[in-house]
Parts: sequence; structure tokens; C-alpha cells
Amino acid sequence: MPESDGLETFASRLRGTLVQPHDAGYDTARAVYNAMIDRHPRAIVYCADVADVMLGVAFARENELLLAVRGGGHNGGGLGVCDDGLVLDLSRMKGLRIDPLARSVQAEAGCLLADVDHATHAFGLAAPAGIISTTGLAGLTLGGGIGHLSRRHGLTIDNLLAADVVLADGRLVTASADSHPDLFWGLRGGGGNFGVVTSLLLRLHPVETVVAGPTFWPIERTSEVMRWYRDFIVAAPPELNGFFAVCKVPPAAPFPEALHGQTVCGVVWCWTGAPDKAAEVLKAVNVPAEPLLHAVQAMPFPAIQSAFDGLYPPGLHWYWRADFFANLDDAAIAAHARFGAELPTLASAMHLYPIDAQVHAVGRHDTAFSYREARWAQVIVGVSADAADGELISGWAKSYWEALHPHSCGGAYVNFMMDEGDARVRAAYRDNHARLVEVKRRYDPDNLFRVNQNIRPQ
Repeated sequence: MPESDGLETFASRLRGTLVQPHDAGYDTARAVYNAMIDRHPRAIVYCADVADVMLGVAFARENELLLAVRGGGHNGGGLGVCDDGLVLDLSRMKGLRIDPLARSVQAEAGCLLADVDHATHAFGLAAPAGIISTTGLAGLTLGGGIGHLSRRHGLTIDNLLAADVVLADGRLVTASADSHPDLFWGLRGGGGNFGVVTSLLLRLHPVETVVAGPTFWPIERTSEVMRWYRDFIVAAPPELNGFFAVCKVPPAAPFPEALHGQTVCGVVWCWTGAPDKAAEVLKAVNVPAEPLLHAVQAMPFPAIQSAFDGLYPPGLHWYWRADFFANLDDAAIAAHARFGAELPTLASAMHLYPIDAQVHAVGRHDTAFSYREARWAQVIVGVSADAADGELISGWAKSYWEALHPHSCGGAYVNFMMDEGDARVRAAYRDNHARLVEVKRRYDPDNLFRVNQNIRPQ
């Protein structure tokens, strides 16, 4: 561990700010989105630019410090912070440049989805990325990037054109199909294993007004509605995205007061085709049962992207479990019906995100993201504002997951995983894991970047 004078010398070379335990802002600086994570780093650097990132990587390497990298801080397992090490916080690096002719955006690694949505929407464009606008773009992208536009425009990594990366040896390189293609392959799904991504170049798509919103049914109809949904969504045109959820209706506008706090099953829709065609496509939505609510309407795309922000502010306690699914058989649906009816808290939920259509147009070995044959990425989240509910939310999530895992593809989306060990990391990548190890050996042979869903270099 470096002496304090070493840290002071390091701080004097930065354009950004170094925060240590004795500083007034330390507890704020070490906090991440998931309040269940309570870690105490030796120091946190609010990087102002790429030079600060390079200095931080060199300082950690030379002083043998554990190194964590944080963008938006949303990682469920809290892998943007560490105990007794150095945190590189990129949240102040928010530069954005839109090229409307090339339909691309260059975004620095501190950008949240909200930042990107705001900048791109002005041009009638959007990047396929996520469902909560407070999520960091870089972390979401490096794990794959699932969201409202996946069925039509693919994962975020399928729209990644290039990335600037600070490597373990301190070099800054650009990874793309033509430059460091092995690194570019690994970045597309391999998480933060290979360096600090400081900016991303993403392809954009014409998306401006969407027809979106939820349809809710009584929780007692979960089996019936889910059986209908599993057939409906895979046959739907790719312009229609709809993720299945079991949740409680938030006790706030615009939801009717009579539904506040009620446990429901439902689908959150997002139609990106011509608005006047939405009604025709969605006319089958009411087939399985009379809904409690069908609140689907035209809105700007950033509105649906930010619709969940108020329900999930930073500072809640989260426990995540996840898997990929190729099918939803009747036994799995029965488990959903059972555990969905037992939601332990207001904010706890289960989501099934469809990842077929355009996601399947990319081969399972073309990027590090392996589960191209899966149709859904499932996440179970136990969430509470009260730290005392830790065992309640984690116990429910674990039991739910254990009931469904035998019906899954065997692995999970890395952005939805806690710190679950090597076997789960290997299951997330399957036969892509060996190639990821080779990329890791080349770019980070000493495993400096290991506060992540780690690919060990040996």
C-alpha cells in the first residue's frame, strides 16, 4: 500500500480529484447504486480525462493496488468499487459527439443512458441500450446491452463500432474490426476484463416516437398470460419489443389509485414501427384475459427509457439472480406463477427480456456474448429500501432462481450477475471462455482488471 505522500504526489498529477477516507465526501464517493454493497477503497479518483485514467492505471499497477473501474455504478454485484484499493470513477467524463450523417455517437465512459438519449433524440436517432436511463453506457455495453430496441436493432455490442481502451500497461488503443480485432471481439460481451474503456463509438438508428407502455393482468392469470406471451412475442415483428414482468404497481401517478401496490403480471411494450401501425400489431394483446390496465400510447423514445427511473432510484438494497432461457415450458411457467405471487417487497420483480429477432442474426462466436440462441434473458431482483430486508429479498430471489435454473440454458447475462464465482462466469461464456482467456493473457496477463466477472489469464 502506498504511503500517504505517494498518494499526495499522485493527486498532484491529476486534473481530476482524489478522495481518501479522511475527506468529507468519501462516503458519497464510495457509494454505488446497490446500497447492499458497502466497500471502503483506499482512494477514489474522479477522472477528468483519459490522461487521469492512464495515471490511475499506472499507479495501481506500480503499487500493486486492487483496481476497480466505475462508470454509472449500476453493477448489481457492486463491481465498480473495492475494499482497500483504488477506484477509477469515470462519471465526470461525459463528452458526446453526434454524427447525424454517419448515424453514430462517440460517447465518453461516464455517460449515462439518459445523456446519450438526450443527445441522440434531438436528431431523431437512438442507440439500442437498456431500460433504465440512469444506467452507465460503458458497463452496460461491455456486458452485451439488452433493451427496448434489441429485437429490431440487436444488442448494444452489435452496434459498437470502436472503443478507446487504456490497457494494463498504460497504453491507449482503439479497438475495432480493423484495429486490435481480438480485443474488439472480447470487449463485446467480455465486460471490463481487458482495460478501461474511455469512450465508445456506437451506430445509431432512426427512432423518435414510439408507442409504448405496460399492460397489466391480475397475478392469478400469470400462467395463462405467460403461455400466450411466449408464442406471441416470438412471432411478432421485430419492431415490437415487449418484456414480461411480475411486479407490484407503483403507488404513484400515472397508475390508477385502485391498482397501487397490487401484484400483477404484465408486459412492457415498445413499438418502433410507424405509429399508425401500432394498434393493428397490438390488437392481440387483450386475447388471453381482460387486462387491469392497458396504458400504451405514443411517446418520445427517451420517455419509455426513463419510465422506471423513479421506481429504482440509487440507494436501494438489491439482490440479483439471472439466467438465459431458450424456451418457457409449462413447468417453468408454474414456477413463475408461484414465486411471482410471493413478491417480498414493493420494488422486487422478475423481468424476461426477449433477445430473438435481430439478436439471433449474429453468430454465437462472432462476439464474446455466447447465448445467441436464447430467446429470453431473465432477471430476478429482490429490492428494498430497508437494509433489514436483506435476507428476505435474497432468500426469495435465490429460491425463485433455484426453481427455474433447471429449465434454463445454464448461464446468465453477466450484467445481471452478483459475484457468483468462476463456475458461473464460465457458464456465462461457454465455449467462448477459452478464447476470452487468450485475449486476457495478451492484454492483461497479470489480471490487473479483476474486479469484474473475471476471466482469469491462466
